[in-house]
Amino acid sequence: MKVIRMTVWVLLVASLLGFAGGYTILAGNKGAPEMTLNGGKSGPVPFPHLVHQTKFEDCNTCHELFPQEPGAIDALKASGELKKKQVMNKQCTKCHKKMKKDGQKTGPTTCKTCHAKNG
Repeated sequence: MKVIRMTVWVLLVASLLGFAGGYTILAGNKGAPEMTLNGGKSGPVPFPHLVHQTKFEDCNTCHELFPQEPGAIDALKASGELKKKQVMNKQCTKCHKKMKKDGQKTGPTTCKTCHAKNG
């Protein structure tokens, strides 16, 4: 039953993204140049979206785990479809560490460098 529900959800999201993605591309809307992501108990994460868009022309480089819409990461975590830290560990930190290892200029590679602890 869970597999069927997940399959239906994936197909629904894929079809919506196909429509919305086409509209977004036609409209030229690539999201805000600067964002603040929910960092949970460790505090918010300032995110230089435009820097990433400039570096990676293919949005799916980052968006393979979540759709290009505000609140998508939080919504997928709330539904249990993304695990806590899944995006940060499997995409952000992993990519930054690989770039650093390859001698490329990169972003932060540790949690505390991104998270602005609530105080």
